[in-house]
Amino acid sequence: MNFLNRKTIIIAALIAIPIFSVNMQERSKNTPWILAPFYLASSVIQSTYATFSFGVRSTTDLYLNLVNIKKENRILRQKLAESQAQQGANTELKLENERLNRLLDFRQKSNMSLLAAHIIGRDLLTDYDSVTIDRGSSSGVKKGMGVIAINGIVGYAIEVEPHTSKILLITDRNAVVDAIVQRSRSRGILQGLTEDRCQLTLLKRSDDVKVGDMIITSGIDNYFPKGFPIGAVTAISRDEYGLGQNVTVQPVVDAVNLEEVFVILNANYQDLENLAEGK
Repeated sequence: MNFLNRKTIIIAALIAIPIFSVNMQERSKNTPWILAPFYLASSVIQSTYATFSFGVRSTTDLYLNLVNIKKENRILRQKLAESQAQQGANTELKLENERLNRLLDFRQKSNMSLLAAHIIGRDLLTDYDSVTIDRGSSSGVKKGMGVIAINGIVGYAIEVEPHTSKILLITDRNAVVDAIVQRSRSRGILQGLTEDRCQLTLLKRSDDVKVGDMIITSGIDNYFPKGFPIGAVTAISRDEYGLGQNVTVQPVVDAVNLEEVFVILNANYQDLENLAEGK
């Protein structure tokens, strides 16, 4: 091929390239065909970057949302705990007010001189069933004074300090209370048996006592006024050849859950049965 032919081909190519480029621009909306690969590569890179950037932003937003949710959950749990604590305090205050109102009503209706006291301690030794109250000799408490609750007897003072007193519960094995069967008037001695049971002893075999009978104080031992509830008979056993019978009694007062009590201060004990009957 001579020089003239090569020159002609080059000139034709130079003329065709722009024309072809113009056609490609029209087809691709002003995008030069020769730059299309670069635009395609750029588009892919931009799309990949955008996708990656969106993923990073989404992951970051999700993490931040999780952090915020955890923080909000922590705040909500704290508020819930505070609310529950406040509700518990309100419930406890309500129950305490109800108990105190019942105690006040009982004290106002009673002819006895009663000193209100709180139980502040319990004996941890299983062989010694006692509680400690926050009243002592400075409040007029003396050894041997009876301690009662609204519904029945609790025990009596065995140790008295200026500001505290130890109360021997009637369920203690060393506790002794003179008692009678309310229905038949049979008399015996109540002694502690277990942490929630007592026994009525020294009953004659012929004494009339039945399961369900109420045992009350006789008033003879000067610990308690006559006729105050002690407990109900739950079981009776008679020795085959013996002269007596043993009676199991469940106290009406649950000393385990007891919080407030009364100490009987007056020496002139009242006959509660006669008071109840208007005698």
